[in-house]
Amino acid sequence: MLINLKSKISMADWLEHSVQVEVEAPIDFVWSLWSDLEQMPRWMKWIDSVKVPPENPELSIWKLNTGGLEFTWQSRILKKIPNQIIQWESIDGLPNRGAIRFYDRKDSSIVKLSVAYAIPGILGKIMDNLFLGRAVESNLQGSLDKFREYALQAQANSPH
Repeated sequence: MLINLKSKISMADWLEHSVQVEVEAPIDFVWSLWSDLEQMPRWMKWIDSVKVPPENPELSIWKLNTGGLEFTWQSRILKKIPNQIIQWESIDGLPNRGAIRFYDRKDSSIVKLSVAYAIPGILGKIMDNLFLGRAVESNLQGSLDKFREYALQAQANSPH
């Protein structure tokens, strides 16, 4: 089932989740991997694809598949400071926004992901309290753990 939300959700609640991971790699290396958005399906479980139009690299087209439900959206980068932050918001489709932050720890890097998404009114609160919030947070943490593995393998395979 393909769901493409074209209009703004009225009376929506924004649910936010934050997770983080420490990656034993230099921040510039970690940044270079994450900022290549089209590679994101390699570590983000539910992300099927990310396309960045060459004529407008501030935009990206996303497709998410949760194993039965598909969502699409287009995002715009609001803030991008190398080795520090990428902040975005959706401009159509699935309403979402968030930021990925990078913290230098000399011999390692902290990667913190915050994602917020809109769900209509009370339904969203009930779903989030029952299961949705735990599922999303667990998935995000799993994706960051997979990113750490991806980064460490990429670092081991790169010429020093």
